Amino acid sequence: MARRRDGGGTALVAVLLPVLLAAAGCGADGGSRAVPPAPPSDGAQQQSPGRSAAQASPSPAGPYVALGDSYTSGLKVPPQTGTPAGCARSGVNYPALVAAGLGLTGTGFRDVSCSGARTGDLTAPQRTADGTNPPQLDALAGTTRLVTVGIGGNDAGFMDVVTRCAQESLRSTLAAGGATAAAGGGTGAASACRAVYAAAGGGPDEVQQKVAAAGGKVGAVLAEIHRRAPSARVYVVGYPALLPADPAACRATLGDGFAAADLAFLTEKQQQLNGMLRERAAAAGAVFVDTAAVSAGHDMCAGEGERWIEPALPAAGGAPLHPNARGERGMAEAVLAAVRG
Repeated sequence: MARRRDGGGTALVAVLLPVLLAAAGCGADGGSRAVPPAPPSDGAQQQSPGRSAAQASPSPAGPYVALGDSYTSGLKVPPQTGTPAGCARSGVNYPALVAAGLGLTGTGFRDVSCSGARTGDLTAPQRTADGTNPPQLDALAGTTRLVTVGIGGNDAGFMDVVTRCAQESLRSTLAAGGATAAAGGGTGAASACRAVYAAAGGGPDEVQQKVAAAGGKVGAVLAEIHRRAPSARVYVVGYPALLPADPAACRATLGDGFAAADLAFLTEKQQQLNGMLRERAAAAGAVFVDTAAVSAGHDMCAGEGERWIEPALPAAGGAPLHPNARGERGMAEAVLAAVRG
């Protein structure tokens, strides 16, 4: 999701800030293998009433086209493949695993996702630090039968929100003596992040407004996908859980520098982002794949053997606040469950 155009305690959060800033200009354990069938879950998908016949139909054959940003491309997850190299596509990202699970090879599968992509990069060339990615929607054709799209986080500036929230939380925690509002401490304290983004006179905060604006762009993308590939079944893939439901679970990862109320604020904003994607998918007659529900307990504060998302200081082969190889497999299983209905 992180934008890539050209390119503990309080001490840990201080380290986190420059790492996030570097990542915003933009897994570690898996090998290439087909993903086994996963049982559908109650939260795995949502369809509009008009798609009931499609839901009952067999799993689509190719051609399959994967569109999206760095959560789709598999930023830094080895092996990195494809061109341009600046798109940072992994050979074991969730599109590759979905294609393998459906037996699609060769011309039956195209992955044109690219790290840092916004909705505008689906209809126009995207420059990266190492090459230019053609407009992603140019990969679609009238013969396309399956499309997955993971987009919207960069349009909403979500990584910028995380970075600024970390800054404000650290500042507030230091001012308060670093005791009562820290991650794992009481959650009743006011959120410094919420105060920064609050709208004058009440109403939706600044982040909500950005998410709503991104929604209009996502809706336009889905309409264009349908125009170019009218026979395709379209799956909008949401973003997996970045943080746990209980901020106390992040104390070992973030220490005392990140207030629990601010972690709760970020969780709320991610839920709003996924909620927007769910609504836009339903309005367009597409299927929403809820990867947040299936990734519960596998957030960045989970243990290294359990997490799907890497923390600010990632393990080798991972990118800060992005899915690792395990996360890409988990997302693939959720998509396959939705596709197979």
